[in-house]
Amino acid sequence: MQKNKRLLIIDDNEDICITIKSYLENYNYDVDTAENQQKALNIINEGFDLILLDIMMPDMDGIKFCGIIRDKISCPIIFVSAKTLEEDKVEALSVGGDDYITKPFSLKELKARIESHLRREERIKNKKVYILSSENIVIDVLANEVLCKGEKLKLTKKEYKLIKFLMINKNIVFSKEKILNSVWGLDSESYLETVTESIKNIRKKIRTIDKYKSYISTVYGLGYKWEVKDEEE
Repeated sequence: MQKNKRLLIIDDNEDICITIKSYLENYNYDVDTAENQQKALNIINEGFDLILLDIMMPDMDGIKFCGIIRDKISCPIIFVSAKTLEEDKVEALSVGGDDYITKPFSLKELKARIESHLRREERIKNKKVYILSSENIVIDVLANEVLCKGEKLKLTKKEYKLIKFLMINKNIVFSKEKILNSVWGLDSESYLETVTESIKNIRKKIRTIDKYKSYISTVYGLGYKWEVKDEEE
């Protein structure tokens, strides 16, 4: 049985929250509300599928709030606001909003936009990717192979998983602890030095074929990232 989608409404107007919540619950959505940002922060990590966020809030405007939470959550955020100027919409979308709907709006239109974003998220989740590529590196996910300039790299299982993990998350910095937990597992008895040694080995193997590239960059004091430019992330 498919689980109901869970939505969060962040708006200081209680009447609006009640109206939207009641309407959407008729269509089998599970809806939580937060009348201020502090309450929203307390529950933001509880696995919401979509967030409706008002811009004009008393303690902190929705634009700033979106900037704070965007790195912590990946679900769609739809701004709801009485502001109609183009620059307001541009700013809202530039900080990580996925959509913008102006008040007053019809509940039918709001529901349609919510459903559109949720369908898109489902397509992304269900999309099967069999080939990953970054400049001269190609990963054949089905064959569990990594090619550099068409030549197969001789990698251990953990080295393969490490390259795959970093390439999927291009240009994102991960600490040694995060890499260890993600690649070796939370119950692993390996040490942080294992991550350092594995990355050193991967770089060495890549440079035997592509001597001017290492791809995995050290961000001192923070960790490592798969560094690329001008590629779609």
